[in-house]
Amino acid sequence: MKWSDLRRSSNVEDNRGGGGVPGGVGGASIGGIIIAVVAGLIFGVNPLEILSLMQGGDVAPAPQRQGQPIQDRDSDFVKAILGDTEDTWSRVFKQQLNATYQAPKLVLFSNSINSACGLGKAASGPFYCPADDKVYLDMSFFKQVQATAGADADFARAYAIAHEVGHHVQNQLGISTKVRQLQTRSDKATVNNLSVRLELQADCFAGVWGHYTAERNIIDGQDVKAAVNTATQIGDDYLQKQSRGYVVPEAFTHGSSEQRVSWFSRGLKSGNLKQCDTFSGG
Repeated sequence: MKWSDLRRSSNVEDNRGGGGVPGGVGGASIGGIIIAVVAGLIFGVNPLEILSLMQGGDVAPAPQRQGQPIQDRDSDFVKAILGDTEDTWSRVFKQQLNATYQAPKLVLFSNSINSACGLGKAASGPFYCPADDKVYLDMSFFKQVQATAGADADFARAYAIAHEVGHHVQNQLGISTKVRQLQTRSDKATVNNLSVRLELQADCFAGVWGHYTAERNIIDGQDVKAAVNTATQIGDDYLQKQSRGYVVPEAFTHGSSEQRVSWFSRGLKSGNLKQCDTFSGG
């Protein structure tokens, strides 16, 4: 992936040197938030446990001790990818929706951090909090992605970031709010299915971003292959087979490998938001 010439975002907050939250649980201000996404699965943590952790009462996050920004390749990479998502989504919103895109902040942390959605831990992987419009990322996640995607893992890492930004796009478009409203009056199976559909749509939105990086020759076929391989290995069916030896579809949180690859590929090929209606498609 040719990311070195991408514009660096100024919306990255580096909290790695400020110390995490040693213990305790913050309350989730919005029920049904899906935060244990790509890396939560890679780490082998049950995303439902993280979701349960986040669904307490409304509690304001504790102040974070801001540390000195750490200048390294990984943080530079995050700034470059976030900057490119900002430019891409600004273009997509203007051209496809005649609307203005409001970029999220991205917070780098170590071990754990309080967000407006509660306590976030490294084991949960990257997550998006709609209550403060921020993406949270523990940098140890990159090592886990490399273990899954191999040495040439830059686009696989970028895909994971773009997936979380995809949740921000959902929030901006009002999709997340509508889904949460539906979940409050639905049975357990429907609630779970709607959550999966949200995740698959975030995969598709990540693909939309990827479409425009491919147009500018920032990524090539090998990059896409690495990202697809990652999507395959974090499908719920794949992970369940690895951990349980069998598949339980009703316990899916993010969709099967086939679904994740399919929706990511659909966004990647089309670059069109209208192609990402996971609530109507399979």
